[in-house]
Amino acid sequence: MARRKKIYEGKAKILYEGPEPGTIVQYFKDDATAFNAQKKDVIEGKGVLNNRLSEFFMTGLNQIGVPTHFLKRLNMREQLVRSCEIIPLEVIVRNFAAGSLSKRLGIDEGTQLPRPIVEYCYKDDALGDPLVTEEHIAAFGWASQQDMDDVLSLALRVNDFLSGVMLAVGIRLIDFKIEIGRVYDGDFQRLVVADEISPDSCRLWDIETGRHLDKDVFRRDLGSLTDAYSEVARRLGVLPQAAPTKPTLIN
Repeated sequence: MARRKKIYEGKAKILYEGPEPGTIVQYFKDDATAFNAQKKDVIEGKGVLNNRLSEFFMTGLNQIGVPTHFLKRLNMREQLVRSCEIIPLEVIVRNFAAGSLSKRLGIDEGTQLPRPIVEYCYKDDALGDPLVTEEHIAAFGWASQQDMDDVLSLALRVNDFLSGVMLAVGIRLIDFKIEIGRVYDGDFQRLVVADEISPDSCRLWDIETGRHLDKDVFRRDLGSLTDAYSEVARRLGVLPQAAPTKPTLIN
């Protein structure tokens, strides 16, 4: 499709005006970043894999009644999504201790948590996306109490879905982060899962070996990021078992 006006460029995606009012074209880049973009690289095929995987997860959520902004995949690197007003929060759901939670609380990585823990970070790269509480969210007007009740419900439903899907293919869902957007239909507002769901935004460990199949491979120099993401895609059936090694060939 013809290239349209760029709306925004982030670390992993570019947003363009969509073909119809209220739509956006979301383009997945090959750029990989970590530690608030202090570590950067370009990983060939990463954007193609994340586009396909996010399509898989968002479609599955839509099918079980969890609303998302996803409409359809357009090509290897682009998908059509609903335009929405993003709540300025990263919503993090943790099932096992890892990453910053392990550092903050001194819990060994891989320790199963007593129940899923939901955390919120204020989306601001310059501040390092600081952890915030519902008190901060209410005080600064980022979301209403009703919004937060709905955000929590959405986050836990996404967790149930992703955990089950991953468990079925021998992968443990350690944690993940999502963004939530507001969609307006006249005076009516509803919340939807937005942005993307991919190994960029989840921690995924092989159940048998503990192998990392997520962006920690890049953060911690654990091997090939493309191989890790391709493994997730193959297990989920997003890539055929005999797929070419270069994911850029997928359409």
